[in-house]
Amino acid sequence: MSLPPGFLDELRTRLSLTDVVGRKVMWDTRKSNQGKGDMWAPCPFHQEKTASFHVDDRKGFYYCFGCHAKGDAISFVRETENVGFMEAVEILAGEAGMQMPERDPRAQEKSDRRGELAKVMEAAVRWLRLQLKTGAASDARAYLDRRGLGDKTQERFEIGFAPDQRQAMWQALTGQGIEGQKIIDAGLAAEPDGGGQPYDRFRGRIIYPIRDPRGRCIGLGGRAMAADARAKYLNSPETELFDKGRSLYNHSPAREAAGKGQPLIVAEGYMDVIALVEAGFEAAVAPLGTAVTEDQLRLLWRIDPEPIIALDGDKAGLRAAMRLIDLALPLLEAGQSLRFCLMPEGQDPDDLIRAAGPPAMQTLLDKAEPMVRLLWRRETEGAQIDSPERRAALDKRLRAAVKTIADPSIRSHYGEEIRRLRAELFGQGRRDFVPRKRGWTPPATAQATTRASVLATGDAVLQEHLREAVILATLITHPALRAEFAHVLEEVSLTGPNHAKVATALLRCPPDADLAGFPAEIDREVLETLLNARHVQLSPSMRHPSDTDLARMCLTEELAKLAAARGAEREISDAMDELSGVANEGVDWRLAQAAAARQNAVRGMEADVTEFEIAPNGARLDREERSALDKLLDGITFGKSGKDTEG
Repeated sequence: MSLPPGFLDELRTRLSLTDVVGRKVMWDTRKSNQGKGDMWAPCPFHQEKTASFHVDDRKGFYYCFGCHAKGDAISFVRETENVGFMEAVEILAGEAGMQMPERDPRAQEKSDRRGELAKVMEAAVRWLRLQLKTGAASDARAYLDRRGLGDKTQERFEIGFAPDQRQAMWQALTGQGIEGQKIIDAGLAAEPDGGGQPYDRFRGRIIYPIRDPRGRCIGLGGRAMAADARAKYLNSPETELFDKGRSLYNHSPAREAAGKGQPLIVAEGYMDVIALVEAGFEAAVAPLGTAVTEDQLRLLWRIDPEPIIALDGDKAGLRAAMRLIDLALPLLEAGQSLRFCLMPEGQDPDDLIRAAGPPAMQTLLDKAEPMVRLLWRRETEGAQIDSPERRAALDKRLRAAVKTIADPSIRSHYGEEIRRLRAELFGQGRRDFVPRKRGWTPPATAQATTRASVLATGDAVLQEHLREAVILATLITHPALRAEFAHVLEEVSLTGPNHAKVATALLRCPPDADLAGFPAEIDREVLETLLNARHVQLSPSMRHPSDTDLARMCLTEELAKLAAARGAEREISDAMDELSGVANEGVDWRLAQAAAARQNAVRGMEADVTEFEIAPNGARLDREERSALDKLLDGITFGKSGKDTEG
């Protein structure tokens, strides 16, 4: 069976070699750099203890310096799974969500045809380069000189010129013996709707060749010289070679520069990319006349896990950046995101570099903002949030955006950052939004009255640490439950002493490993202290080490209680934060909601009170836990002293 052209390239684009190899090896965290896709591990093809097996995720290749095994994702699956080429492709296609093509006896014919069209494009590039040196291109050369593009730059980017004649390229290429239909199929010429001789698509334009990652010319971009041209920029049409939604300008050179450590910069157009490269920022690319597509975004992440988006500082550029946020949020993964470098208003990278030089561009790149900040800016900048209803609408928009993030860990971190930014915005500013009413006590006084409460003091923290210890000890002594609760362990925030480190070790060690199989960086005294603690030894899962079902119930109960307690505390904390600007009734409502959430946990209800993707399975709180929140609510006076406070 022959695969259609581009299928394997698309498959490799969608897959991460680190993910494919990671199923068979244990990465050496000391040598590996996940952010750069530079990963090391003991070789899976021969017995060794040192990490001599290297994976370059950006290039999609692996190499062992011991046994000299090398290849890509397909060869890795073939060798480790002992399967043939097509079976390996089918395995990887299933993981990438790609459907295997039907058997196509003409696949080789199609591949040969693409090769022929690529040759036509190369002939066109050579002819267009020659035209830039003719008298007809004097205005084009003057324009390039004004933009600072000298002969070396023109040669580097193969810049050419299409004369303003109806059939100049057509006649030149057919005169070289190239078949006319191939010129049309390559997107260089078009046939009139009413019939007649084909005409050149590019006329009176400066030409920028567009190449694929393999270096083949697949399309052209042209800038009009005439001020009254219908379109300032024109790209090749969709052809068998060119899909502008899956292509990037300067792709191959940028990938090579990014592999050497340069940050990947995404600009808006050809001239921006050329200006950046000439200024020393060689890992620069641009989409091709459209907003960044999902396919282009995946291409960018294959080059660099955190590209910097440097769009024009006008309204159109900002709108494009904001649209990109919605596209990227559902696709985020750990270590894979975007940063945004906002240009000065009315300038693009080319303007900035010509006006202030490369250092000015570097300064802006150093200040590039993470995507969460731009999301916050989009929802708050210029928004009127001077009433509870408008603030609630803001919260609703932010929740809807964060909810689109598929990765639960990233979703949680986004929520934390949004809460922090919200506290900054509303904390000091609320005094401006709501006038202080007679008898209102400042928040500091109200918060001070809660210090004796069990959930607002160190006792609550200690209680959480005890629960965390029981959870970790149960997973250490019951290896069979680790895979079942791994996703919970990844999401839960552990704050006890060394608890986060132990959790990381649990996730990294083999599923059936005992204490001897734990990573060496975990001190044995830490594990012994955890396992020998009195409250841990008294837990049902430790007293009955052979009862896996009991251990599962214990884990479920402790996780549900921990989630319920923290959920109630967050609600109370949020309500307390709002004391500086909302009426008492609103605060009472928030606290009542927190109490209701806690009672839901008591009744064994799921979802709203749980922070993790696990049902309580009948978990119950003891009498002290049931009354803890009630005591807290009773202890908060909201500034009252013997009589009700007005308002």
